[in-house]
Amino acid sequence: MANFYTDNPDLKQHLSHPLMKKIVELKERGYADAEKYDDAPLDFEDAMDNYDKVLEIVGDLCGEIIAANAEDVDHQGPRVENGRVIYADKTKENLEACRKAGLMGMSMPRRLGGLNFPITPYIMAADIVSRADTGFENLWGLQDCAETIYEFADEDQKQRYIPRVCEGETMSMDLTEPDAGSDLQSVMLKATQKEDGSWVLNGVKRFITNGDSDIHLVLARSEDGTKDGRGLSMFIYDKRNGGVTVRRIENKMGIKGSPTCELVYKNAPCELCGSRRMGLIKYVMALMNGARLGIAAQSVGVSEIAYREALGYAKERMQFGKAIIEFPAVYEMLAVMKAKLDASRCLLYETSRYVDLYKAYEDIEKERKLTPEEKAELKLYRKYADACTPLAKGLSSEYCNQNAYDCIQIHGGSGFMKDYACERVYRDARITSIYEGTTQLQVVAAIRHVTTGTYAALMEEYAKMEVSEKLAPVKEMLAGLVEKYQAAIAKVNEVNDPAFTDFMARRLVEMAGFIIMSYLLITDATRYNSESMTKSAIVYGNMVRAEVEKHAEFIANFCPCQLDVYKA
Repeated sequence: MANFYTDNPDLKQHLSHPLMKKIVELKERGYADAEKYDDAPLDFEDAMDNYDKVLEIVGDLCGEIIAANAEDVDHQGPRVENGRVIYADKTKENLEACRKAGLMGMSMPRRLGGLNFPITPYIMAADIVSRADTGFENLWGLQDCAETIYEFADEDQKQRYIPRVCEGETMSMDLTEPDAGSDLQSVMLKATQKEDGSWVLNGVKRFITNGDSDIHLVLARSEDGTKDGRGLSMFIYDKRNGGVTVRRIENKMGIKGSPTCELVYKNAPCELCGSRRMGLIKYVMALMNGARLGIAAQSVGVSEIAYREALGYAKERMQFGKAIIEFPAVYEMLAVMKAKLDASRCLLYETSRYVDLYKAYEDIEKERKLTPEEKAELKLYRKYADACTPLAKGLSSEYCNQNAYDCIQIHGGSGFMKDYACERVYRDARITSIYEGTTQLQVVAAIRHVTTGTYAALMEEYAKMEVSEKLAPVKEMLAGLVEKYQAAIAKVNEVNDPAFTDFMARRLVEMAGFIIMSYLLITDATRYNSESMTKSAIVYGNMVRAEVEKHAEFIANFCPCQLDVYKA
């Protein structure tokens, strides 16, 4: 079997991005841990070598074990016995392999048992795991919930819970309820404080990924008489203490190995995490941003396996005396799949770098006062991370669904059969544009960065980057598309109607995303001197031009008086 890291040169190229030096130096605090921990790096080169070696372990484990187990996991799936989840046999094998390899708690500090990895190499690992088994990435990837404990819990809670995650215990975030899906302000799970100051939880949660995990982060209503987000707090629930049972596991279309549970809380002991009333306003927002970056990585992994399955089949399948990859209808489809994959990956790692930078400064701020320059960088990178996260999650998940669809199309009738992996990939892909905030909700999160000019500022920065001679025409074309994007914004502002802005939000956000992804692709193709990325950049540029011009024309010629026609 292949090593899913070493067989993909694009990953090593993204890991070598120039910003990584700044990220690693901030994360390692001048490499002071080298004096305390044997596995801590001595310098930047040592740190990068460490990331490379760990990712090679991830790639080997994914190629040899997790991918090989994916089909069995999909068929067997988890089950409920006596209110507890029993994982599929091969899921247990996957988790044990990850524990033995030390791949849990990757981004947590060494003092708490973690590897102290920046977000970027951790997200790269998530990308690789997703390619191997999209459903298993949900179990493994929920380790990033520990980030919320690290950021907001007290030191005693950090010391008690984070080392357990680093040792391999699993996590979940219990947010959704039967009557509160995306509208988390409607959460009604009751948190009651007893006379001794301790807390208990009562109520029901639904659609909880890995809901029978060892450690739960739970959003609950702590303030009597409230009905909105201001009455919600975050709690830590430890399965060892009892009080929560699994009522059932949802029978899902895809990601079958990842148990999606309905949970019943009956006087379940818990601990307040952080401050009261800040559960939704602050902590869930931070938690969801991390989760959405994780789904973007998952989406890129799905796009990767979909493209590889389609490419492999097209090379082998003979029709009319030649391989179907020689037919324009097929090789064009494959080229577009690869372009969407490459563009998604460029945006994914650009976003993860912005997240790395602002989180590093926030962490340093807990230890000392930031300089004015550092504060300015913190503010800038946080804004860019907030802007790029919904783009990465929204567009990458849509692209992975399209790639999974096209993968089956290239397989023809065979793709509709369970004999080929693409059937499972297609089912697994569908959820990515739904959970952790639908694509429509990502548009809601992103539109303010259209109206406040964040995306325009990014475009201006990217336009300054040098590109190869071969990609200069694409860059020139993008400059024209930016003008059309600005004209579309001007038209929406001129109408000055919130309903009209909301109606056009998806088109404006897609225009911004397409242009930014195209800029990133031509820049990275040049930086890494990648022939493969260069081809994708040209293909993607042609696609983007058509899409942006389509949206621009629609907005320019649309009469606001027609809005009522679209209403049910």
